[in-house]
Amino acid sequence: MTAFELARKLRDQFGDLLSEPKEFRGEITLKLLDAEKIADVCGFAKEELGFDYLVDISSVDNYGDDPRFAVVYELYGYSHRCHLRLKTDVSEEKSGLPSVTSVWKTADWHEREIYDMMGIRFCGHPDLRRILMWEGYPYFPLRKDFPLAGKPSELPEVAFTKPAPLEGGPFVTIAGGKDAIEREPRVRTPEN
Repeated sequence: MTAFELARKLRDQFGDLLSEPKEFRGEITLKLLDAEKIADVCGFAKEELGFDYLVDISSVDNYGDDPRFAVVYELYGYSHRCHLRLKTDVSEEKSGLPSVTSVWKTADWHEREIYDMMGIRFCGHPDLRRILMWEGYPYFPLRKDFPLAGKPSELPEVAFTKPAPLEGGPFVTIAGGKDAIEREPRVRTPEN
């Protein structure tokens, strides 16, 4: 069975809650129109259609649009070797949707990262707290309205408040050079 056929089966089960499958560059995407049903759709995809691996969950900030956020689920089935993408929208006012940790335990850290970086909450998550930033950090750094220069911390004893310079650091690529290998920061030695 192909990914397109599996997507059709998923749409047949949930009807108008899902868009028609769209193919782009050999990848199939379905859009879920009611974000509250994401756990039901994912559960069916896993149990009935064999999408037993949650590859990733990511989020997109469509700043200036309503709904502001899109959450994207990348699913894969080892038995049929098919990939399927599910997308759903979340408004800034609601800024939350059901957790899929009851379907795939690996959703735990994916959802925590999205919460930490974008501020999207996952209802029913067993431990929704920051995973990269410290507890009490008041901002969501991957939102498009977050300034590139960052914001000063009100907690100087927890984190530094000045920007960290990248110039000359061990992971900064050197401009120029005769080839890519010479510019690669991992091959540099301290005397270079």
